[in-house]
This record gives sequence, structure tokens and C-alpha cells, in this order.
Amino acid sequence: MKTTILFDLDGTLTDPGRGITKSVQYSLKKFDIPVEDLKTLHTFIGPPLGESFRQYFGFSEDQSRMAIDYYREYFSEKGLYENEIYPGIPDLLAGLKERGVTTAVATSKPTRFARQILEHFKLDHLFDEIIGSNLDNTRTDKKDIIAFALDQLNRNNKESLMVGDRKHDIIGAVAHKMESVGVLYGYGSREELEGAGADWIAGDVSELGRILDGLITP
Repeated sequence: MKTTILFDLDGTLTDPGRGITKSVQYSLKKFDIPVEDLKTLHTFIGPPLGESFRQYFGFSEDQSRMAIDYYREYFSEKGLYENEIYPGIPDLLAGLKERGVTTAVATSKPTRFARQILEHFKLDHLFDEIIGSNLDNTRTDKKDIIAFALDQLNRNNKESLMVGDRKHDIIGAVAHKMESVGVLYGYGSREELEGAGADWIAGDVSELGRILDGLITP
């Protein structure tokens, strides 16, 4: 029986596609790299930003830090709100809270931004903790974020579950010998999630609700 559910934010609770890709586009323009098709930047949704700038554009560590600073110029003013809640998520979270389940957000996004987004959508009260990375670009690895969340909640891996849409969420859970649910309505594929070791796969929010219901019912 699971008493604690950790949720990724981007691609799991909300669809941040427009805000993140426009922020990346803005950042890349500072390096004279034009991007017309925002869909080509969907790979930035989920992983730590620095990792993506290095992997997809060959940036150095210093360039990655600069790119993140430019990204935040746009994101903090506009991109933050170019975002939508997935239908059914508010009811799912409210139902978990009513049943006494401990819930937390565990995201690679900086905690400050995660909190602002959840407050904007009036979802913040449905979480016991909102855990993200630090603005100095530390604690960006999902394994470290999960470890910090479990510590803050005073929970162990056996009674906890990670829910996310990308392999990083699943890999972070596996590192803690913790079970996980991969969701397909976000930005990761079934191949990616199963390959990373997800214990369950949910095609939509309704299926996620049914999986969670079975795991938290004694």
C-alpha cells in the first residue's frame, strides 16, 4: 500500500509546451541560433535544462549557464504562464487528499517557479511539499530531488510512488528502489518509460487514477 505519491510537474500535472519552448527559443536567439518550429524543442521538456543545452546544441558548461539565465529572462515573465493543467488532474489530486494520501511535487524545475505555477492554477494547497531544483542550478538530478522530497516528508521508498512522463522520473525512482508510474499523455513515449523501468504505464489521467486507486487501497 502506498501512502505517498510524488508527482513530476511538466508533462504530468500541466502541459508547459508553449512556455518552455518559447523560453528556449528566446535563449537560443541570444546565441544567434534561430528556431522557427517550436515542436523541435519538445525534447527540452522534462530533463534538466543544462543537460539539454549541452546534449542538443553542444554547449559548454559556461554556455549552458548563460543559456539558462537567458531562458529564465523569458520564462519568469511570460513562459511561466504559457501553460495548461491537464484535464482531470485537479479532481485526481483532490481525491487523493480527501483519502489522506501524502502528495508532493518532485520536479527538475526550480522550486520557486514550480510554486508560482501551482499557485497560479490554485493547486498548491493540494500538496504537502513542492520540491524542485535550486536557482543556482544545483539539485537538478531527479534522483537527488526524490531523495530530498522523501527526507522532507519523512517517508521511505517502499511506501512512496513516483509519477512522471519522462525517463528521468523513472530512473530517479529506480535509483531509490521505488516503484513508479509512467504517463503517456505528457512528452515521453511508452518505449522510453518502459525502457527506463516504469512499473505501470497510464495512457491518460483516468487510467492514472485507476492505477493509483489500486495502489493506495489496503
